[in-house]
Amino acid sequence: MCGICGLFDLRAKRDFDAALLERLNETLRHRGPDAGGTHCEAGVALGHRRLSIIDLAGGRQPLFNEDGSVAVVFNGEIYNFQTLVPELEALGHVFRSRSDTEVIVHAWEAWGEACVTRFRGMFAFALWDRRRETLFLARDRLGVKPLYYATLPDGAFVFGSELKAIVRHPDFVPDIDPLAVEEYFALGYVPEPRSVFRGVRKLPPAHTLCLRRGEPSPEPHEYWDVDFSTVAATPFAEAMEELTRRLREAVRLRLVADVPLGAFLSGGVDSSAVVATMAALSPQPVNTCAIAFDEAGFNESEYARAVAERYRTRHFVETVKSDDFDLVDTLAGLFDEPFADSSAIPSYRVCQLARKHVTVALSGDGGDESLAGYRRYRLHVAEERLRAAMPAGARRLLFGALGRLFPKLDWAPRPLRAKTTLQALAKDSVAAYFHSVSIVRDDLRARLFSPQLRRELGGYGAIEVFRAHAARARSDDALALAQYLDFKTWLVGDINTKVDRVSMAHALEVRAPLLDHELIEWLASVPAAFKIRGNEGKYLFKKAMKPFLPPEVLYRPKMGFSVPLARWLRGPLRQRVRDAVMGERLAATGFFDPAVLRRLVEAHESGARDHAAPLWTLLMFDAFLRRLDGATP
Repeated sequence: MCGICGLFDLRAKRDFDAALLERLNETLRHRGPDAGGTHCEAGVALGHRRLSIIDLAGGRQPLFNEDGSVAVVFNGEIYNFQTLVPELEALGHVFRSRSDTEVIVHAWEAWGEACVTRFRGMFAFALWDRRRETLFLARDRLGVKPLYYATLPDGAFVFGSELKAIVRHPDFVPDIDPLAVEEYFALGYVPEPRSVFRGVRKLPPAHTLCLRRGEPSPEPHEYWDVDFSTVAATPFAEAMEELTRRLREAVRLRLVADVPLGAFLSGGVDSSAVVATMAALSPQPVNTCAIAFDEAGFNESEYARAVAERYRTRHFVETVKSDDFDLVDTLAGLFDEPFADSSAIPSYRVCQLARKHVTVALSGDGGDESLAGYRRYRLHVAEERLRAAMPAGARRLLFGALGRLFPKLDWAPRPLRAKTTLQALAKDSVAAYFHSVSIVRDDLRARLFSPQLRRELGGYGAIEVFRAHAARARSDDALALAQYLDFKTWLVGDINTKVDRVSMAHALEVRAPLLDHELIEWLASVPAAFKIRGNEGKYLFKKAMKPFLPPEVLYRPKMGFSVPLARWLRGPLRQRVRDAVMGERLAATGFFDPAVLRRLVEAHESGARDHAAPLWTLLMFDAFLRRLDGATP
């Protein structure tokens, strides 16, 4: 795993300042502490920070082709590089290293922009072709690896693995985009392709960007999409066998490394299945890492231990205190943008633990999205049946009224907290799913935002992100739509972003077999009835894993990687919340209604309402502003 950055002159062939390139590259040192490399020539500058994983001696970057006319800086892994090498050698290409990076330059020479369709892996790279005066950027299909870019007023194009590399450029002006503020408070992150700053974009997953000097900047080009439109008529028993085989292949491809390798083991189905598969493929005991919590309601360590004992792994566990909330400013510095997923805290800690023992860790990330594990999927499917049974007008009238009248019972058992479901039933399918995943819902954002911000938004709502994706989903199936929307938004903007930043903070490479694009393509063709049956999510996966995992791991209620947020914000973080939410920094933005901010804090402190999610979202926005203002280092 690595960090990349660079500059390209869209207009002429200026000489970029080598010292400036070094400064941009240095912002990414945490991503690649083993080595740094730069290359400058007329009109282009490339920077790279290396975390050595494969071919420790020969994989330095920027890496060039035989005659030095093509150079690449690359972040990620091409898992099928060993099968591509002989194919490219047969075409006359000569390899001088054993690294997967070198495959990229030769694949570009052989197949041009279509080279990305041949890669199976996680990647973000920038390739310079001097003969064509072309800079080619690409990002992997599921957005595991990040890539930001911007065009500066003087025609300089700047890119980097993280936003901090662009912000460091002296000509960049960090102007907050109000549309990004709306999206952040709706979702807890800023979804692709937008960033928190005007003028900076994220290259979307499964997209390339090909820049040629002297030509207008093109829009990114999509080279892949997950397709739910074709459902295979596969018998259930055969589907179980095929899933097991494909998981085994995806894990096997991710075991290639010249450094110590292990796995995260949370005790959930996904990470346990990955560990069980690794154990069958590894001649040596697997290294596994788990976090325990000192609060029983958040602790899954006993289930992780059961799997570790079954497969005789070298198991490492550390206990995290339930008051482990001192990472707020650290996380703000890692993410560069406001980011409100509080599970980043335990994720940071498990990466910190893993790095003490391994350099590469396999994870179970992507399993809930690809295998239909989230409870919200089952609710959405059930709601969709009700929506289909009633005319839209009648639904809006009946359930809209019930949703307004039903009290918000944050304190009540889940079956009695029906307000959200009633509100969802009054909406169309896309709006309902957006409502179900929103951190700060439409009605609260409407009160929270100031008249000034609402004017700047000009009627824009974050739901437009979902509607744009839904229009391309190519499936009328309720489950397929929810999964597709998550692949485009939540998985990329939250899960993959979180894992990338907290792992790179510790120079740890994380590989996710359940995000193998060929596995996901196959799972998209599996009937919805195989994924959800009754009230059971991941039905096919659990049946396939039954010979390998104990029942208490397969069939226990999902816990998630969470923290006691509501208690923190009423207890040890109470004063910080007050200082942040009702402080001068948020007020100075002009984005919020101060009276609503105060009511949120007071209602949560008193226990009258649970406003933990919106308050944490505000707290992390304040932490982002503190970093931007230089109030925290």
